[in-house]
Amino acid sequence: MLRGEKTIEDFADLGIVSRPRLASCQHSPTGERPMILEGIITTVDDDGRPHLSAMGPEVDSAFSRFELRPFPSSRTCQNLRRDGQAVFHVTDDVELLAAIVVDSPPPNAILERAKVVDGYVLTNACRAYELNVLHQDFTGPRGLLVCEVASLHRIRDFFGFNRAKHAVVEAAILATRLGFLPQVEIETKWNWLAAMVEKTGENAERRAFKLLTAFVEKTHTVTTN
Repeated sequence: MLRGEKTIEDFADLGIVSRPRLASCQHSPTGERPMILEGIITTVDDDGRPHLSAMGPEVDSAFSRFELRPFPSSRTCQNLRRDGQAVFHVTDDVELLAAIVVDSPPPNAILERAKVVDGYVLTNACRAYELNVLHQDFTGPRGLLVCEVASLHRIRDFFGFNRAKHAVVEAAILATRLGFLPQVEIETKWNWLAAMVEKTGENAERRAFKLLTAFVEKTHTVTTN
């Protein structure tokens, strides 16, 4: 996964690839518009091993309904279609997120079995939502899986707003768009994000950004500072 020149299909497991809103994602009955929540999702491969991927589902304000839109060819989607279960994690561990995006062995990925669904929970996440799939629709180029929350884990406090952490998240998203963004745009954004990490990050954020930078330089002709 994630080797060489990339097209959008190569990032099938990454919910963080930009996408248009589908017709099903309109305003809720209360007038609120669902928001995209970036995080990490775990599913179970057919051999029983956990599979981790970045994902950006749309959620309501009560966090009771999750809409996942993976590409049908992705392992995440195949696991969801087969099992109908997953665990979505809210985390501030951007080093773990970066490792998953570039297909590097994820650090600090300690897993335990979920309580209700057949799945795995990241024990160092901030929150984890065990999900059951209620509805599936694969008539479009991306799947739509509507999920309800079966169990909620509140594990630890979220760190809070930090520019370096957000810069790593933005860099991870940018790393998935190398094949269809102008090189000058990539370089300009990347160097700006690098400055944010350097000014406001600690070791974990710097390691995460370094990992993403190495990936970008290896897979695309981009000059980073």
